[in-house]
Amino acid sequence: MGAHAAHSARPAHPAHAAHAAHAETRDLRDVAHAAQVRELTAAGVLQDPAWRSAFAAVPRHVFVPYFFTGRGAGHERLWGEDPDPAHRARWLRGVYTDGPLATRLRDGELVSSSSQPSLMAKMLQALDVRDGDDVLEIGAGTGYNAALLCHRLGDEHVTTVDLDEEITESARAHLARLGYRPTVVTGDGARGCPSRAPFDRILVTCTLPLIPHAWLGQCRPGARILAPLSTGLIALTVRDADLAEGRFLHTPAYFVPLRGAKASPTAPGLPYGLPYELVENERFQFMLVLTADALHPREALDLWRGEGRPGRERFGVTVSTEGQWCWLDDPQGPYVWPLGEERRPSPGGS
Repeated sequence: MGAHAAHSARPAHPAHAAHAAHAETRDLRDVAHAAQVRELTAAGVLQDPAWRSAFAAVPRHVFVPYFFTGRGAGHERLWGEDPDPAHRARWLRGVYTDGPLATRLRDGELVSSSSQPSLMAKMLQALDVRDGDDVLEIGAGTGYNAALLCHRLGDEHVTTVDLDEEITESARAHLARLGYRPTVVTGDGARGCPSRAPFDRILVTCTLPLIPHAWLGQCRPGARILAPLSTGLIALTVRDADLAEGRFLHTPAYFVPLRGAKASPTAPGLPYGLPYELVENERFQFMLVLTADALHPREALDLWRGEGRPGRERFGVTVSTEGQWCWLDDPQGPYVWPLGEERRPSPGGS
């Protein structure tokens, strides 16, 4: 008995221990992934069974092998292969928390992130894809969103574009690890992807100052463009290469700006004498950004109050060959403002 006890107390072979640790890590990741899908379902953002299946099939941790926390000089990198089990646990909790994650920094500035999963789910459902639709994604990011689209539509129907070759190479590797092979293009997303056009849907994962007109000509009639603008999501229906129009969803949305584009306007603050509680009101902030340079903040405040403090869904955008406008309630109504770069012509421009 004593000899048996001594034999059983011998330490496990290092290879066996490593295998057991790997299996435990895999189990923890699977449990966390399944829990997130349940949470998103319970929150009502995965009502479509096809998207619920996609989120269940595509684990986020594959696309976020590391992320950064903190700000400025205080950035900390959390890594899934960290030798410290406590750090690995923090990484896993972060990956499967319903929040955005900073995945790429340059000179301390955020250049790419993994979007909040619940917002991704809302956007994918609002995209209203149908079997056989061809989708262009602007902003490849980690590749997570493209993987969800591939699961739903098939690789051949998904194209994703990003300006940064490091980002596209990383996204391509993440996608391949799960067997997804969409078309991943390194290029200026504002120019779309003419070689893969026409598209039925364009999904944008970076904030825009205005809608690039080139996208309209790469869409089939009736196509849908879903894009972050100001702090909301505009859903445009494309009539033809010359006209698209639509309303904002009620959902707030905050994304990294489209690189290479003119910076989006920012909301003015307290120097204009606006009441602090309204400057902090995120629905009013949306209107301030949307009408920046077109309305004085005090005019915007008076209009916002006079029209019953409208939310995002009462605003819309028209894109045509003549320009781009945002409007309240009706594109032909009394409240229409020029949008984005076309607000003020540059003197002496070519």
